[in-house]
Amino acid sequence: MGSIAVCPGSFDPLTFGHLDIIKRGAKVFDQIYVCVLNNSSKQPLFTVDERCDLIREVTKDMPNVVVESYKGLLIDYAREKKAQAILRGLRAVSDFEYEMQITSMNRVLDDEIETLFMMTNNQYSFLSSSIVKEVAKYKGNIGELVPPAVEKALIKKFTN
Repeated sequence: MGSIAVCPGSFDPLTFGHLDIIKRGAKVFDQIYVCVLNNSSKQPLFTVDERCDLIREVTKDMPNVVVESYKGLLIDYAREKKAQAILRGLRAVSDFEYEMQITSMNRVLDDEIETLFMMTNNQYSFLSSSIVKEVAKYKGNIGELVPPAVEKALIKKFTN
């Protein structure tokens, strides 16, 4: 059995920062499951299905990347996929405290599944889905922030 990792997130929408982590993770692991989760503390712009479809479109040339959604605990999804690791991207030190809490809880739930942190490329360290949505909402240029399919979907969302 090859190495398997789960790369979770809300991906609302997928940014080049997210894609950076997915691409680099796909070079390290034999299989990456991009797990789209619904963050109950946020009001999403895109449905879970729309987010999955966009990520599938953007990652279609990565044969070892599978995109799925999941309702429930991430650790249960990771177990189902027989993952050895959860892959999380970090932009800055400010992400670390939140990620440490999630990682600590996941270790309590299953200490066999490791969480690995990967620093995003410096050019994306400022980038968040929230910032992208705000810029897109006011018709700013997001072409350098998101893949073309995501840019098109954002423009459509804010045109209607």
